[in-house]
Parts: sequence; structure tokens; C-alpha cells
Amino acid sequence: MLGAALATVALAFGGHAAAAERPPIAWNAIPYPAKRKSEMAAYSQRHYGFSRYGLHNPKVIVQHLTESSTFSAAWNTFAPDIADGELHELPGVCAHFIIDQNGKIHQLVPISLMCRHTVGLNWTAIGIEHVGFRPSDVLARSRVMAASLRLTNWLRCREGIEIKNVIGHNESVQSPYHHERVARLRGQTHDDFPTSSMRKYRAALRKLTC
Repeated sequence: MLGAALATVALAFGGHAAAAERPPIAWNAIPYPAKRKSEMAAYSQRHYGFSRYGLHNPKVIVQHLTESSTFSAAWNTFAPDIADGELHELPGVCAHFIIDQNGKIHQLVPISLMCRHTVGLNWTAIGIEHVGFRPSDVLARSRVMAASLRLTNWLRCREGIEIKNVIGHNESVQSPYHHERVARLRGQTHDDFPTSSMRKYRAALRKLTC
């Protein structure tokens, strides 16, 4: 299936090795008004020690699963600025991108703004969600995998992010960029995209060029 995904990427570039061109992206913004920016800055102060809502010079890309079956369900989770059910904090959780099951890429938030998607890494990470429940919903679906690779490759080349810093959510606490001031949250992570899956993902990503 990885071979099929890479072939799809190659076809998109005329059969040649894929350059880091911007893939088609649909703009489906969630509300990010002044109130959410203020809450993000306060969150950043609590968790990272500085008051900021902007995402500057990101060093990490984190791959996620929405644990939902549709793009609209995921969008509706991120759009309301309400405290999340797990950590009960504001602003509401969000991600920069969602990739649908048909391979369509949606952008929800400019990458110049922080999103709450990974404890310890929000200050320096771009978040990419994939509609689905398990890594195979991405790795085994050529259109989804191809879209994910194209988006990730474009972002990592544009921002100068090393492939080793393209990680799954489950790998978050192992990142050298992980920083969390709240002691009880320093080991907090989720189980989506463990290292076993991300090894395959990063191997495919290495076949693409900037």
C-alpha cells in the first residue's frame, strides 16, 4: 500500500520524484478570534513559560487520528472554543489540517497560530489530523497516504523540519522539543500513530524530495 501511495504522489508530479510543491488544500477555517488567541497565550504561559499564541519557526509535525468517521465530525470537535473533556482547559483543542478519507486536505488554522493538539509540543508543532480510528486507515489507503505525504513533505521542506521530527502523537514525549511545565502532564500522550507505524510513514517520506 505504501508503494501505491508513492506511485500516486509521483503521478501527481508527472511521474518524477515528488518535489515539495504545495498540494491542493481546501480552506475550512474554525473560529480563532481575539478571545481564543488570549486563551492560547494564557495556556502557553502556564505550560511553556511564555505568553504567545503565534507559532514561530515550528520544529515538529505531529500526525494524529480524529477517532471519527467524517471530516465534519472532526471539524465540529475543533470549532467550538470550549474546554476539552480530557484536561478541561481552554482554548478548545484544534489542529492545523485534517485529511479526509477521500484524500482531500482541509486547513482549519493558519500555521502562524498555535493549536492545542499535543501536550508539550503545541509551542513548536504543526498538527495534522487524519479522519479515522487506526493507523491502517492512513497507511493502507493509497489516496489518504499520498495526500498525507504530500502535505507533510511540503510543510517540512517549507519550514526546514527534519524527517526525524515528523512524529506520531504516541511519540510526543520522546521528542527533544517536548517541554511541559505542569508536572502531572509530562508523560501525557495518546496512542495514535505509535513508532511501529511511524517507521513506515517516515520511510515513505524519505523517498520524497524538497
